[in-house]
Amino acid sequence: MSHKTLTRADLAEAVYKQVGLSRNETADLVESVLETMTDRLVHGETVKISSFGSFVVRHKGGRVGRNPKTGEEVPIEPRRVLVFRPSQIMKDDIDQGIKARGGLSALKTDQAAAE
Repeated sequence: MSHKTLTRADLAEAVYKQVGLSRNETADLVESVLETMTDRLVHGETVKISSFGSFVVRHKGGRVGRNPKTGEEVPIEPRRVLVFRPSQIMKDDIDQGIKARGGLSALKTDQAAAE
């Protein structure tokens, strides 16, 4: 199993191969989609991509945390966090991919071999 990270360039290349626009046009298209998603999330909206999942901004209240090294209490400010919830279709696809490779033990073996 590869530990490669999917990048914007990878997305643009995949769109380029599927759609047939120029590489510059597909890069602009990918940037436009990601920018639109980001703008919506900044404004607190949910971004749902059918059969893929949902991106939701959650509000976490302030609390008192603890420095694990010193044990000192530290205030943690309220903040907004981005949460991704995969669709059931994506979960099923991932589960089927794991089963096709021979289960989780085979997946761990693939990961260890890649390292």
